[in-house]
Amino acid sequence: MPENTIFTQCYYLCRMETYLKELFKHQSYDENNFFLIAGPCVVESEELLHEVAEKVSTVCRKLGIPYIFKASYRKANRTSGSSFTGLGDTIALQMIDQIRKTFNLPATTDIHAHEEAAMAAPFTDILQIPAFLCRQSDLLEAAAATGKIVNIKKGQFLSGPSMKFAVEKIRNAGNNQVMLTDRGNTFGYQDLIVDYRNIPWMKEHGTPVIMDCTHSLQQPNQTSGVTGGNPQLIGTIAKAAIAAGADGLFIETHPNPSQAKSDGANMLQLDLLEDLLTRLVRLRKAMQ
Repeated sequence: MPENTIFTQCYYLCRMETYLKELFKHQSYDENNFFLIAGPCVVESEELLHEVAEKVSTVCRKLGIPYIFKASYRKANRTSGSSFTGLGDTIALQMIDQIRKTFNLPATTDIHAHEEAAMAAPFTDILQIPAFLCRQSDLLEAAAATGKIVNIKKGQFLSGPSMKFAVEKIRNAGNNQVMLTDRGNTFGYQDLIVDYRNIPWMKEHGTPVIMDCTHSLQQPNQTSGVTGGNPQLIGTIAKAAIAAGADGLFIETHPNPSQAKSDGANMLQLDLLEDLLTRLVRLRKAMQ
């Protein structure tokens, strides 16, 4: 690796360490652990958010895992026009903010257009850019302008090395707080496949790299109008990601995935999370 590239990577890794420590300053955790982004796909109700946040935060404290709560206030990318998209922007964002305050957790949500960045920023700590939108310059620049951490999901149509351009758009807008998330690559019309080379490749951009263990198991574009999935492989995806050096894991979870209003086919059942995380923590420690 060229000397100037090494310098740039080290500079941003130092910045990364600083903002991650700030993000998790209210939590007690093992600094050698991976961090977790987890929650339901979309805000369905106040009761659901509270149940998931309470369960996941309790498990993460027990295992020493730093935790970021996740829920989308609105789902703009749905297979069918009749699918659930949300309760309303303001009420859903307020519910996410209430979880932050109740459990003293950082939170993240998706944004889909540049005008949403300023609207969502006061209610969250991280703005997430959906994979299909990772090349949208105005969206990335608006997210960067909020001063929040920006988590960019790698497009299903892109390689890890090509994500450097998305990272540069955030940094050139004056924001060095960037994360990258892999969520698989398109494989035919209705499937995804994970190329684990993308984890070390994206780490070369000097950002934390996260593996989305649930969306990478989607089977999109089903003729039924509902996205399918393979949730029985969530543990496989997660273990391989830890082995490949992922800094964080993204797992959508729900008490009853079959009743979820979005992405139920690839979410992890909430009561299965603790056992999976326990095994992943052991794997992480074995690799140190």
